[in-house]
Amino acid sequence: MDIDNEKFEKTTGILKALSNPQRLYIAMGLCDNECNVNKIVDKLGIPQSTASSHLARLKSAGVIKGRRNKNEICYKVTDPLSKTLIEHIKSSVM
Repeated sequence: MDIDNEKFEKTTGILKALSNPQRLYIAMGLCDNECNVNKIVDKLGIPQSTASSHLARLKSAGVIKGRRNKNEICYKVTDPLSKTLIEHIKSSVM
């Protein structure tokens, strides 16, 4: 079996980032909507530091990107592979 090591590493990085239930839930929401950390905190009822940590992990894995909007950063899933994986997981759990 021939494996593209670069794609393999990227995919495993995405899967590791999504392996946390809260990060997966955040990523599922960010597939369809763009939002900031405060909305995530309100929705999940978690501390802002926890939400920010999850967002940083998703961002470092390339799952999401942030866009500055005045004094806040709005996040959204932009990576096509991440979107495909998240949508597949979403369809199997909902």
